[in-house]
Order: sequence, then C-alpha cells, then structure tokens
Amino acid sequence: MAAPVAAQTIKDLPTVVVTGNPLGSDLSDLVSPVSVMDGNDLTLRGASTLGETVGTLPGVSSTWFGPNSSRPVIRGLDGDRVRILSNGGATVDASSLSFDHAVTTDPLVIERVEVVRGPAALMYGGNAVGGVVNTLDNRIPQGALSGASGRLDGIVGGADSTRAVAGRAEYGANGFNLHVDGFSRRTSDLRIPRSSGASRLRNSAAESEGGGIGFSLAGDKGYVGASYGQYDTLYGTVAEPSITIDMRSERWDLAGEARDLGGFITGLKFRAGHTDYKHVELDDGAPETRFFNKGTDFRVEASHAPIGAFRGVFGVQLDSSDFSALGAEAFVPSTSTDTRALFVFEETKVGDLKLTFGGRLERVKVGTDGGGPDDANNPGTPRFDPSQERRFTARSAAFGAIYPLNDMFSVASQLAHTERAPTFYELFANGPHAATGNYELGNTTLDTEKSNSIDLQLRVKRGDHSGSVGVFHSRFNNYIALSGSGRNREEDGLIDPAGELPEFTYNAVPAKFTGVEAQAHLLLCRCAGELHLDLQADMVRASNRDTGEPLPRIAPMRALAALNWHRDRLQLRLEAQGVRRQDRVDDGGTPTAGYTLVNAFASYGFSAGGMGWEAWLRGNNLFDTEARNHVSFLKTIAPLPGRSVMAGLRMNF
Repeated sequence: MAAPVAAQTIKDLPTVVVTGNPLGSDLSDLVSPVSVMDGNDLTLRGASTLGETVGTLPGVSSTWFGPNSSRPVIRGLDGDRVRILSNGGATVDASSLSFDHAVTTDPLVIERVEVVRGPAALMYGGNAVGGVVNTLDNRIPQGALSGASGRLDGIVGGADSTRAVAGRAEYGANGFNLHVDGFSRRTSDLRIPRSSGASRLRNSAAESEGGGIGFSLAGDKGYVGASYGQYDTLYGTVAEPSITIDMRSERWDLAGEARDLGGFITGLKFRAGHTDYKHVELDDGAPETRFFNKGTDFRVEASHAPIGAFRGVFGVQLDSSDFSALGAEAFVPSTSTDTRALFVFEETKVGDLKLTFGGRLERVKVGTDGGGPDDANNPGTPRFDPSQERRFTARSAAFGAIYPLNDMFSVASQLAHTERAPTFYELFANGPHAATGNYELGNTTLDTEKSNSIDLQLRVKRGDHSGSVGVFHSRFNNYIALSGSGRNREEDGLIDPAGELPEFTYNAVPAKFTGVEAQAHLLLCRCAGELHLDLQADMVRASNRDTGEPLPRIAPMRALAALNWHRDRLQLRLEAQGVRRQDRVDDGGTPTAGYTLVNAFASYGFSAGGMGWEAWLRGNNLFDTEARNHVSFLKTIAPLPGRSVMAGLRMNF
C-alpha cells in the first residue's frame, strides 16, 4: 500500500541502543545516519510490507513489486547490498533473488525498526554496503518484566481493503519472561487511480498470518532465552495474472548476554538462529516451481575493558545457507553459501572529539552441484555448469568521527572501505526470470566488489528544533550490475535473434553514487496544543564511471512537508510528498513522471473499561493521483495505490 502517513515523523528520541554500534549509543551520538520507527508508528501507520513501511524515510525507497512484495532500497542500493535483520540476526528468504519474493516479516508484529544508511559492513558483512534494516519484536525479552501487559489491534480499509488483527502479550515474574504475538491479514486486489486505465490491480490480493512465542530468564547481569516464529502468506504476484506464491517460513532463535564479568572481557553477547524457508509458485493453483532456503547464523560479541582511552568489541560471525529451486522457472541451481567473519569495533574520545574505527575479515565460499534441464543450445548438456566452487576473501574497514561545534551544531563523518563477495545468483544464474521478463546469466569469473565511501553530516539541535543535512559519495570498483547483452533467447534458453526474452548478464563495472539527505523538525507554535513542521528531502545520482551512463532504477529527488498538531491525546497531521520526474535513465530505460501525494492522519487516545485505547483514521493519496515508482520493474503495470481511507483501533492492557 502507499507509504504510511506520519510514520516518519522526526522525533527527539531518548537514549536508544540502535543497530550499527555494538557499544550502544544515544541516537544523536552515532556516526552513521540512523532512523528509528517505533512500534506504535509501525502498527498504527505501517504498510503491509517492510519496504513500503520504511520507504519514505530519508534516503530510503522501495522496490514496489505490488502491495505484497517490496524490499527497502537505501541510497540507490538494493538486493544483496542492503542487509535485512531480525533482532540483529540474519533473515533467510529469497527476497534478494527476485523482486516478486516477499520479505518474511509483517510490520504488524514488529516493535521497532532501525535503519542505518550507508556502509555497515564492520558489524554485518559486505552485503550491508548500502545499509541495514533491523526489525525488533522482543520475542526474547532482554530485561526482567513485571506482571502482564499487551495490546490488541484491529485495522480495516485502505486501497487493498485490509482486514487485519494483531496482538501481543507479555508476562514476567521473578526474572522469568514470556512473550506471545500473532497476526492475521487479508487484502483484496489493490485499488488504483482510474486515470491509469483500470480501477484495480489484478492478482494483488493476499492472505497472511503468523506469530511467535519466546521466553527468557533475565537478571541484573544478563539474560538467556529462546523463541520460535512462523510466517505464512499466499499472494498474487501482479506481474502475471495466474501466478500466486504460497510461502512459509519458520525460525528458531537462541540469544543471551552476560554483563559485568570483570577481567579483560567485561561482557558477552551471543545469538544463534535457524530458518527453514520455502515457497511454491502456483499457476492457476497448480505447483510450478518450488524454492527452498535453509540457513543458520551464529554471532558472538565480546566487550573488553578499556585499553587506555579505547573501549570496544570484537567478535565472530558464522552464516550458512542451502538454497534450491526446483521446477520450470528455476533460473538458478542448488547452491550452498558459507561465511566466516572476524570483526573489531573501537571508540575513544579526545576532548570533545569522538572517534570510532574498526575492521572485518570475511571468508566466503559459494558452491553449486550444477545440473538442471538440458541446455537448449547444447542438447545433452545440463543448463547449469557441473559442480563448482568459488572462494572469496572480503576485507572491510571504517573510521568515523563526531565533533560538537557548540551547543547547537555538531558534525559527523565516516570513511569506509567495503568489500562484498558475489552472491550465488550473480555467479550461477542461467534461465528465464519471470519477475524481470529477462533471461539472466550469471558470471563465474566475478571478483569481490569493492567500494570506498564518505559521509559528512551537519546536525543541529536547539530546544524543540532539530535537523540535519548530509552528503555522501561512494566509489565502486567491480560493481556487479545486471545489463543487457544485446542478444535474445527463447524461454528454454535457445539463442534466437527473434527470441521473446532479452538476455541480461552480470558484469563488473566501475560505478559511483552521490547524494544528499536533509530533514528538520520545527516547533511552530504552542497554540491550543503544539504545532510542528516536519521537512525532509533526499536525492541520489548513480552512474557508470567509464561511460557516464546512469545506473538503472535509481529513485528521483523527493521532498516531504507535514504539519503535525497535537493536544493531549488528539493528533492531526497533513502531509504532502513530492517526487520529481526521473529523466536519468540507462540505455533501454524510460523516464518516469513526477507526482505529489497528499495524505492526512488523525488519532485520539482515551480510557474505557480500565484499558487504554487509541483510535485512528488515515487518508492516503487524497486527490487520487496517478503515481509510479521509478525503482520498480513493474512501474508500467503497477501504479501506486489510489485514494483510500483506513481505520484502526488499539487496546492496551
């Protein structure tokens, strides 16, 4: 659905431990630009996908493959260059492989989302070169709870006629904590502006449900706990009228922390998880292609006692996954990926100057057994090459600084070198990809992708006013891009000048990304309440350094302005988001028209029956404007949602 109204309000947050710094820091004391959305924003104003929920944060857009499948795009980087985490652990699905594959997280049960913009490879690996999106659900409570608490949400309406319920309950006594959550969501085909030529987006309905249970034992010096989560969804893919995806994911987690250990090691954190993911692509209800991905991740961090003026963390991370695709539209072979990493993160202060630095060493092994159907150009030979294995060593490092210029202004900067190993599909793909309409070929000769990046940000805080403006530049060597080869193929892979599928190959090119991000939160007046003005803008340009040609599907310049008034328990918000026309397109790309969306939001909190309640109403795209996402492969057939009204009610106990 459309980007949520007011979910991105800039707030003066209290001290919050956020993703990207293992030592834990105040939000304003972090080197990297970070945005935080809390559970209330997510449940009351979120979208049905993670990508659309965070898609209007500064520097963040989305892939928008219809209302059911959307991944975050950070500073023009998507796919394997944006790391999606669940409670700090790796998510295992197939969403980076194909745009029609959903992320296995529903915003209804998320407590908070933390988004790090820019390289975060030190802590999370080379595939966090664009940034990190970390979802938190508190299924393993890290502190001791007291008594029972919870909430229940009901949501109806919207452009997709949502009918959703979600709940969470927690109980704690004597250091034992229990958490239970669940959700159910039903949607119909998405309503789109009539000016687009239709009133509904065909094959965009969905049914989703899931939940989790977890427990922990927590005390003053740490905690240990476990959780189980499940996510099921059946949804239309939009691109093809008869294709639906039936998806199921199960995840088991263990986590713990020991604090105040004494000696050189002052604290330990660990997290281990295992995910069993599968989905079936159905054609008119008949199974066509099956995807499986089983993954395990393990991470341990050790905090050390101060060494002189330095304090820091070092650790180990182990990830492994086994992926397979079986059926008519399997364009990648069965593969296994194993990653082993060592990392260190340190910080110190020199007067008022805070310095951070660290490094990471990764060993990555990607292997395949080959096989598959016959190669149409070489009958009797499997399409996927025989068993082969590639090994990579990726080295990353970063240096950052924050300096307060005075009580009002501070500057933050980061220099980062990041290396990313190619993924299994960049290496071994060979087949028709229905989501893109291309025949895709991997490249087994690819080397490690390398980039050097710089961020510079000016931050301001004065009373009730706050804001920031920042610039960034990333320079890539061996940027792995999917580009047209000039050849065509039939669906079975036969090379044919009249073939219906254009051939696209993964190749390494030199590239650069440059951009600007700005945001401000201003108190205009205290007039029968408080009236605030929120402002936000971002822009990114990306091009091939050799040819100067723009890289494909880069979001255009965007700006947002909102008036937000609240008094006691009543809040009103009016918002306008403008997106410029995108004329910077690659060879074969087409421009996308600009647009302006106007949204409104109202909420009211009250007490009844000994419970706390909140009722809210949201209107999106009030003028029914036709809008198309330039980042989306489906921009020509899947416009953004039309005018809609959604209502929700929350009960807290």
